[in-house]
Amino acid sequence: MTHHGESLRRLIKDAELVVQLRQDFTQAFLGEADRTMLDYVAKLAETPPAVTEADADALRQVGFSDRAILDVVQITAYFAFVTRLAEGLGVRLEDDWPFQEGSACEASSSGAE
Repeated sequence: MTHHGESLRRLIKDAELVVQLRQDFTQAFLGEADRTMLDYVAKLAETPPAVTEADADALRQVGFSDRAILDVVQITAYFAFVTRLAEGLGVRLEDDWPFQEGSACEASSSGAE
């Protein structure tokens, strides 16, 4: 979330929500569909064998199509793959990467921008 937070802040224009998501998405002020999706993503990322058809059904009940669910799964899997690849190779962000601790995203949570 560290280096994607700034992009998300620019996209949704809600720095406070980005801070909430970064600190604990379960406490963020989200709509039902977004909350259900993030719960599903967390479960898929943290305990993949525990994901069942009931989890996909929960997404359908809040308006996700099968295509949208496929997108969620593919994006989650891709990020898991890339993160494990980078971690396994010891890849770290460059020192001058703009979205690290102290970035505009973090500064905006304290009222500065």
